[in-house]
Amino acid sequence: MAEDKKEEKKAPAKKVVAKKVTTKKSSGATVKITQIGSPVGRQGYQRATLIGLGLNKMHRTRELEDSPAVRGMIKKVSHLVKVEDAA
Repeated sequence: MAEDKKEEKKAPAKKVVAKKVTTKKSSGATVKITQIGSPVGRQGYQRATLIGLGLNKMHRTRELEDSPAVRGMIKKVSHLVKVEDAA
């Protein structure tokens, strides 16, 4: 019985191939967002959206990639932010 185990051959190890990771390249279009309204007294989702945009204090400005996700967030808090197209 011990001889049977020695004679068994193991399957060859599988070759590991690294997957190619691709990142989405930005088109270079950016949008400049400035917070002009206070989140005090607003609904919780509006405060969370401002934080998601990187804004948490009045008159702070962020330059973000112009994407559908960012545009949707801006639409949710459009009364609290000023939007400019960055060149």
